[in-house]
Order: sequence, then structure tokens, then C-alpha cells
Amino acid sequence: MTARPAPSPLLSPSLALRAALLAALALLAPLALAQATFFQGETFGGRNVFVNDEIRNLQRQGFRDRASSAVIAGQRWEVCEDMRFQGHCTVLRPGRYPTLASMGLDERIGSVRRLDASERISEARYAPEPAPAQLILYGQENFRGRSITANDTLHNLQRAGFNDRAESAVVLGERWEVCNDTRFEGRCVVLRPGRYPSLAAMGLDNRISSVREVAWDARVASNRYAPEPVPVYDSRPRRGERFFEAEVTSARAVLATSGQRCWVEREQLPQVRSEANVPGAIAGALIGGILGHQVGGGSGKDIATVGGVVAGAALGSQYGRNGPQPATQDVQRCENLPGGAQPAYWDVSYEFRGRQHRVQMAEAPGNTIKVNDQGEPRQ
Repeated sequence: MTARPAPSPLLSPSLALRAALLAALALLAPLALAQATFFQGETFGGRNVFVNDEIRNLQRQGFRDRASSAVIAGQRWEVCEDMRFQGHCTVLRPGRYPTLASMGLDERIGSVRRLDASERISEARYAPEPAPAQLILYGQENFRGRSITANDTLHNLQRAGFNDRAESAVVLGERWEVCNDTRFEGRCVVLRPGRYPSLAAMGLDNRISSVREVAWDARVASNRYAPEPVPVYDSRPRRGERFFEAEVTSARAVLATSGQRCWVEREQLPQVRSEANVPGAIAGALIGGILGHQVGGGSGKDIATVGGVVAGAALGSQYGRNGPQPATQDVQRCENLPGGAQPAYWDVSYEFRGRQHRVQMAEAPGNTIKVNDQGEPRQ
């Protein structure tokens, strides 16, 4: 006679209730994690508003047409230009968006809502995924010489053959911390996104040994920041972007002018102790790469990504002290720069989808420029 399997024991009422609650929590967990934070400044700066449900009019939060960056968690969110999800709408996947300008929504969001996980969305409605944070270090000032690109934490630049060799830097996406000893020991400085044509201004030329990305929500004391950088135009392709060739309509060489290029070298004064903050300055460098870009918005607003030609402007900052330290002095040194026929940059105009665009480039363009569907230049 075949034995029958024993029946499964019944759950007690308390266990059954507990199981039901766990099942309900499992279903609600994705919704609880679906959050969006919008920031008034790029790279998650300035005033912000946190939302976990649809908002038909951001005017009630005092945040209509003010968002310039966003952090999306848990699920996808739809953001629209006008209230009640009218006008141009874009879907943001979970991730960090240091700038909304690349999707034409900088300071143009009027309503937002979470999308159901099962809702099907056309690929054309998605915003390009943001490019990852990146730090590029150069072996010479003004972004020349050998370079190394960091996409992740580097505890010891010696392993990359670049210890104590960086003299200029470009920061893309988010903030980076750079330190003059390995494993983030010694003096550390936080670099905002932008171009740093000379690290001498902050006493870090040929002294960087470790680097790491700073979390977007990390609070950093103001005295830990490097001087404000020259704005950078991030021309890296984004995942999911489509590319087009835009016709160049004019290209004009802008010649360098004679003058002086000055920088600051920091010298230590032995046997003198001070807690004073010491300002730094840099001046006079012409920046290579794509320098600027302007796009006509078509609705009374312009997207303007200011690039980086610096001609004699000085930048300053202050460095905090952790207790008495040997005093230093900043010594300014200058060299003459010849002018003449050497182009400082090229002022280029191009047309895309009936709109005129303008960009400054380090080299003469060809007949066309690669752009995304917003007309923004891409490498």
C-alpha cells in the first residue's frame, strides 16, 4: 500500500497575519523607494525639493521652472514642461542627473510623476542616461602632456605611474577629492566639476597621490573646496543618445594676444606658525577642448553652457587649517606670452533642424559637427 504524504501543517493565525504583512511589504517596497529629488543648481547644488508622489504643479512647492539637476531612486519618473503633464515630457530612469540641460529641461519642469513599473515606454521618450563622474589629470599645466583618467577610486597613483605628476585637471559629472598622500591621507581638497588649468594655485601641483569621487549627497565644508573652476562643457556621449551631423556655416579663428601668463607658487616659511587662511590665484590660461555652446530654446529661454576661455581673470579661494601649521606665502611668477598668428580658439557656427548654434573649439572644424538630438556637440 502506497503511503500518502503528510498534509502540510496549517499556519497559526498570528503566523498567517505575519506572512500576509510581509507579502504586502514586498509589493509596496518598490513604491516606497520611488523617490525623486530636484535641485535648483547643477551638480545637486542649491535649494531642493523631495517628492515621492505625483505633483501636477510644482508652483505650489515654489519650484516650477527651477530644477537644474535631479536624483531619481527606485523607479522611473516622468517630468514635463507644463503643469498637469502637458508640453514636452521626458522619462528619467533611476540615477543621478548632474544637469538637465542635455535634455532641454533646465529650469523648465512644471509637473512630475512616478511611472508604474509595468508601464511600457517608448525608447524615444527616455532621457539620455547621465555620463559617469570622471577626473582627468594632466602632467602639464593647461591640460597638456600625458594624462590619466579616473572613473573610480584610486588609492595610490603610483600604480598608474602618475604619483605626484598632475599639474592640471578636468572634473566631469560630480565632485572629486584629491589628496597629496596615498589612501587619502595628508592634505585633501575637493574639486567641483570644471577645468583647473593650474593646480599650483591650490598647492597641489605635482603632489596628488590618491583620488576618489565624492558622493552627491555628501556635505563638504566650504574651506575644503578648491578655488572655483573654469566652467566645463561635458561633450561625452550619453548612453541612449542618437547622433547627427550638423552643417558648419562659419568658422572664425580668434588669435591669441600678447601678454603675461601668471601663476602662484606656494613657499613654506620654516619656524613660523600660523592659522591664517592663504588665498590662491591663477590667471591667463587659454583652455583647450570644446569651450562653449549656446542653443536657441525656441520658447523664450536659452540653454547656455558657458565654456572656458580665461584671459587674465583671477580666481581665489581660502584653505582651512586644522591647528597650527608652518606658515606659507604665495609667490606670484609670470612669463611673457607671444601673440601673433596662433589661434587661441575657433568660433564656429552650425545649423541643426533650422536653428543656429554656436560653439568654441580648440581646432578648426570640418564641414560638419557631431551633435545629439538637442543640437549639443558631442565628441
